[in-house]
Amino acid sequence: MSATGQTRQLMPADIAAMKGGEPVVCLTAYTTPVAKLVDAHCDLVLVGDSVGMVLHGLPSTLGVTLEMMVMHGQAVARGLSQALMVIDMPFGSYEQSPQQAFANAARLMAETGAAAVKLEGGRHMAETIAFLVARGVPVMAHIGLTPQSVNTLGGYKVQGRGAEGARRMIADARAIEEAGAFSVVLEKVPQGLARDITDALSIPTVGIGAGAGCDGQVLVVDDMLGLFTEFKPKFVKRFGELGVDAEAAVADYAREVRARSFPGPEHVFADEVKK
Repeated sequence: MSATGQTRQLMPADIAAMKGGEPVVCLTAYTTPVAKLVDAHCDLVLVGDSVGMVLHGLPSTLGVTLEMMVMHGQAVARGLSQALMVIDMPFGSYEQSPQQAFANAARLMAETGAAAVKLEGGRHMAETIAFLVARGVPVMAHIGLTPQSVNTLGGYKVQGRGAEGARRMIADARAIEEAGAFSVVLEKVPQGLARDITDALSIPTVGIGAGAGCDGQVLVVDDMLGLFTEFKPKFVKRFGELGVDAEAAVADYAREVRARSFPGPEHVFADEVKK
């Protein structure tokens, strides 16, 4: 049974219906084992293009391809039975035109089994969101800090500061709601502004670095598990320190191999007794 008490796999309409109620719990996943681990506890699992940085060592999300998203989406789908699976549309796969966006969204959904896609952008993406929704593609929007636009934004900075910045972001939020998005991620937004946007919209907001006033929260699973010992954004709470534990385990393994204490008698198979 999922966190929402459901015994079936959740759909975009179920997430939309959580507006103003119990917070939406969301984590990223990129592999089958992690998907199985988070499935029972999350309402929504995001196959994020953050996979490029987390698993492939890319400097940003810009180098992520459709083929990478398909591969990881298929892996995650094998591990889910209850949580809604949403998959990111990578950079360059939807910006050219609504028609391009639909072709690539349809491919992602058909080849992975994802029930929805996520794309970045506010007012300038409203036409594309409406085009997708009208053709049966549920869309989760993403505004605030949009990592695919990091070069235009001048880095991974807080977005929406000042009266004009707040006005633009509220306008973005209203535009994507009117276009038919079923929810929206607010990333790295001042908590007061995030709360104002949450109160103004009829669709759930899912925050990452946007405060507890959102309708839900999302984190990169590797961040919250502490798998990266050298990287910790301000908005991340480490609920585990798996990176430290893993490093210690690897060091113990190396030490025992070099000392020839592993494998021990309990780890080997006895020779056949010769008659």
